[in-house]
Amino acid sequence: MRNGFGSVYLPFAYEKKYPKAKLETKWQYLFPMTNISKDPRSDIKRRHHLHPQTLGRNIKIAAQKANLNKRVTSHIFRHSYATHLLQAGIDLRSIQELLGHKSVETTMIYTHIIAELNKPKLISPLDF
Repeated sequence: MRNGFGSVYLPFAYEKKYPKAKLETKWQYLFPMTNISKDPRSDIKRRHHLHPQTLGRNIKIAAQKANLNKRVTSHIFRHSYATHLLQAGIDLRSIQELLGHKSVETTMIYTHIIAELNKPKLISPLDF
């Protein structure tokens, strides 16, 4: 932003109604591209969001630098997020909405993981 490239693309109607919104911090990309390029729609030079393949490559490099011997992807972060939400007691419908699943059955896949994690906590009424 200091170098004058903090402007981001916004839908036309929004940009027209709020012309300074494209410079606001809340609209900036969480993972911006390193390079600046010309926006083909407006010919304005600006930074765009990181390409999904670049994000995946960066995650892989970070996992290698951390000497992780497991496969790490952004999708695995999604699974981890859903699992932690279930462990925290968040209901399936809320998790379904957060993950953007059309069907609750897709979200229910995560419940078997929680069942495995909670096995040591299961106590029979006869054990009291």
